[in-house]
Amino acid sequence: MSKLNLVLMGLPGAGKGTQAQRIIEDFKIPHISTGDIFREAMKNETEMGVEAKKFIDKGELVPDSVTNGIVEDRLAMDDVNDGFMLDGFPRNIDQAKALDEMTSRLNKPLTAVINIHVDPEVLVERLSGRFICKNCGATYHKLYNPPKVEGTCDVCGHHEFFQREDDKPETVKNRIAVNTKLNTPLISYYEEKHLLYNINGDQDINDVYSEVKKVLEAL
Repeated sequence: MSKLNLVLMGLPGAGKGTQAQRIIEDFKIPHISTGDIFREAMKNETEMGVEAKKFIDKGELVPDSVTNGIVEDRLAMDDVNDGFMLDGFPRNIDQAKALDEMTSRLNKPLTAVINIHVDPEVLVERLSGRFICKNCGATYHKLYNPPKVEGTCDVCGHHEFFQREDDKPETVKNRIAVNTKLNTPLISYYEEKHLLYNINGDQDINDVYSEVKKVLEAL
């Protein structure tokens, strides 16, 4: 099997985290999540890490040039010589073009972009189904984990529940709309480069992974 240099894409709630875990276990490649490498770069006070911290401390978005620099520093490390999986990068076309340049400089070109596609309406149901018992804080989900008796907490027997702001359908719809807007141009970009593999994320987690695994083994 050739080296797997991957980008993993998917909207919030598409189950990317679960699939990422399985890919790294089976294919033994480092998982490069932008959140993790930012924290690492800041902790080690690398040049780019120090730069990023200035923006993060002010609650501002880190500019592409800094993000790209942190990703390139990470991709230059020896543990990714035999493959890697990027998660959370690129987030826009400029970053995608920068990634093309850095992977060609480092001679680690992308093998494939795996996009876990789930119908946005299903995502809203998945993400906004969570609710919490007002009395004891037990967490439920209207689809995957409802109380045994409707309207009654399994743990303490109380009947009042609430939803966190970021679990409310309106908030979730907005989050998905923002992410769709970001992802759509990237999907077209990688489609044109014949690197994109769309995986149906509407099925059972294990079936999603079987599809992912089939694609990766074929590469």
